Amino acid sequence: MILVTGATGHLGTAVLQTLLQNTPATQLAALVRDAQKAAALQAQGVSIRVGTYGDPAALDRALQGIEQVLLISGGGEDEALQEHKNVVDAAQRAGVQCLAYTGRALKDPSTLVNKLMVRHFDTEAYIQASGLPHILFRNILYMDVLPLFTGPNVLETGINLPVGEGRVSFALRRDMGEAIANVLLARDFTSRTYRFTGAETYSFHDVAAALTEASGKQVRYTPIDDVAFAAGMRQRGVPELAIERTIGFLADIKNGQESEVCPDLATALGRPPTSLREGVKQLYKL
Repeated sequence: MILVTGATGHLGTAVLQTLLQNTPATQLAALVRDAQKAAALQAQGVSIRVGTYGDPAALDRALQGIEQVLLISGGGEDEALQEHKNVVDAAQRAGVQCLAYTGRALKDPSTLVNKLMVRHFDTEAYIQASGLPHILFRNILYMDVLPLFTGPNVLETGINLPVGEGRVSFALRRDMGEAIANVLLARDFTSRTYRFTGAETYSFHDVAAALTEASGKQVRYTPIDDVAFAAGMRQRGVPELAIERTIGFLADIKNGQESEVCPDLATALGRPPTSLREGVKQLYKL
């Protein structure tokens, strides 16, 4: 059996969608916080296991009879690293044959501004030290976050961000979920690392051009500084901690952390990943 954690989240849903298309639901399990949110999965025959990363006893119950575990990384909370370790420890106790983890494709962990991202590499190190056969999925920034970055009125306001000429090899979360599922279905338990990125890098000038083409309205990208960006967030009532973390995240884009390009995603998909042009049409419903 394959257990997918965070199964009702965006990435977990994308992974399970492909798994369900290619293997019997009786061979799939889903770890969820709230069983009611997984009613549709249960109706399809997926085994629902209720628990959280912070509850070792629940994790032990959830991993009974499981061959492969996909640990989808938790949120930005301070305890996320320990919670990841709890899942790794439970996988060891359960004797699973392979543990997969969804981390981040970032160029240099030692120079990250957004220190929250370091927990992904700390989790990877813990998994490697566990001795478990493992698969590390290092995922690039989801193209799906573009509407959050650009704001709901981007066709009127243009794009105003403190990312300079930073480039990102954006890929759709749906493509990554499909690729992850394909790797799991192959049942190759050799320890290895995948870097899932788009086929090329894009600047926010490119994002603006894609929006212009898709909408028929002229959209421009204007680089701004951190002070102006933070002021705009404060005006919208965003908490200071969230502002600080967002600026750190964008600084890493500016510094080229998200600009790695690797063919692994295309190989796992068996096709080219969705381009920025096509992704923008889907994400902005244009």
